[in-house]
Amino acid sequence: MTLMLLDSASLWYRAYYGMPDTLLSPSGEPINAIKGFLDMSARLMQRYQPTRFVACLDGDWRPSWRVELFPEYKANRVDDDGDEEEPDLLTPQIPLLLEVLDIFNIPIVGVDDYEADDVIATYSHREKGATRIVTGDRDLFQLVDDARDVKVAYLAKGISAHDLVDRKFIEEKYGIPGDRYALFAMIRGDASDGLPGIRGIGEKGAATIAQHFSTLDEAMQAAANNDDRLPNNVRKKLLEGREYALIAPKLVHCALDVPLPEIDLSLPQQLPTSKEINRLKSEHGLGSSIDRFYSVVESLQ
Repeated sequence: MTLMLLDSASLWYRAYYGMPDTLLSPSGEPINAIKGFLDMSARLMQRYQPTRFVACLDGDWRPSWRVELFPEYKANRVDDDGDEEEPDLLTPQIPLLLEVLDIFNIPIVGVDDYEADDVIATYSHREKGATRIVTGDRDLFQLVDDARDVKVAYLAKGISAHDLVDRKFIEEKYGIPGDRYALFAMIRGDASDGLPGIRGIGEKGAATIAQHFSTLDEAMQAAANNDDRLPNNVRKKLLEGREYALIAPKLVHCALDVPLPEIDLSLPQQLPTSKEINRLKSEHGLGSSIDRFYSVVESLQ
């Protein structure tokens, strides 16, 4: 009963940059992100054999409650119109990609004022059985839970060489207990999201803190009490960053209480008709990618 949760935007960005932009539909429209997304999804589904599958989306990529906490959240990605910067040739492909998933009756879930990470987190927290989270985003390492068999298929090295992240992976890579990635991340910061972390404390210092403390509040109290488990310079930086430390847990932790729709997450029992498949091929040039995706979904029924 494996559930696969797809960080859809992460996958279509990887597909867009990984596939040549010379891949065009018969009408000359770019289709590289669509073909890559379908090909990668098919390979991952074949590898992990899910019985349930959700394509998770951002309802809002800068949720109001996170921006209220920290106005600079993802501000580095905002374009002149206040939207997220996105490659010109990727934007027009997304509606067609979602249409293809819809034709295949694949559940697609995005919730207003929440990011895809929050949707993924709530599903991984709520649903029973093995869960495989597909993403190129390290933020989701915080959801790894060996006891509940929640692991992350981390795509930084590509599909063929991707890592299946469990707590041992986190321990070996970052030198911290495997259940403390969120603490490590909130101290280290994340430049891609415009998050400074505790200024002056880098990855090494964040790991030192996470080795000794399970929460940021514990670490802040230790700094205030001159706990000798913290080097002097780390104690000083923690105390200087006390204002950010107050908001960091809510800012960095994924929400676990997203109001998800009540839908069946099972892989579809009814596949597209040959007429629909032929239209996707003839109108959009999706050919072998559609065939491959169809074949894998059919095999999992």
